[in-house]
Amino acid sequence: MLDLRDKNTRPTLEELAEYVGNPLFPRFCQEIKEAYHCQETIEYSRCGLEPGWNVKFKKAGKALCTLYLREGFFTAMVVVGRREQAAVEAALPECTDRLRAVYQRTRECNGQRWLMIDLEDQDGLYQDVLRLIQIRKSS
Repeated sequence: MLDLRDKNTRPTLEELAEYVGNPLFPRFCQEIKEAYHCQETIEYSRCGLEPGWNVKFKKAGKALCTLYLREGFFTAMVVVGRREQAAVEAALPECTDRLRAVYQRTRECNGQRWLMIDLEDQDGLYQDVLRLIQIRKSS
């Protein structure tokens, strides 16, 4: 079994997909790659809150999202900065209650909110995350 905290063994995207064990993970990755013509970067994070391997998507040097892997689902982190704040807040009424709750409970720090959104189904929350990434890319 894959050990996400083993910093000496960089996993492949396929190994990470097998670890997650949810077909939504490779589907999400493919959708981001196709929509933004970017490739994933598999990086090891030493962050005390979330150490281990994660997947980042960047376009033109700007982080679109970071994926933290779990068994059965994954967590998408999307940063809402000052540039995106007005557009995100304008879109919130059209988003799911779950996303609005994540936004409201995430404290702003240095002009940013780091939204951590658990995804396990291709539902409204999934579409909300794609909308946030589009806003982030456009700002």
